[in-house]
Amino acid sequence: MVEVSFYPTRTEAELAQTALAVEGVASVIAADDAGGAYPFDLTGAARLLVDEADVEFAASILADQSDLKHRKEKS
Repeated sequence: MVEVSFYPTRTEAELAQTALAVEGVASVIAADDAGGAYPFDLTGAARLLVDEADVEFAASILADQSDLKHRKEKS
């Protein structure tokens, strides 16, 4: 599995993971937060991993999500 993105919290990574799942891309979250028991991340990031074959597609999905988030924040 290859890191496609990282997030400050598991919650943000889970939202991104949901966006990937909607498009049929399987992913795994790697975070040092005791499996979600701690709401904060102990190492500074929750990494989102996908199969190497899905990296480009996953990155484009996440980029679209990021663009949408930034447009909403500006309005």
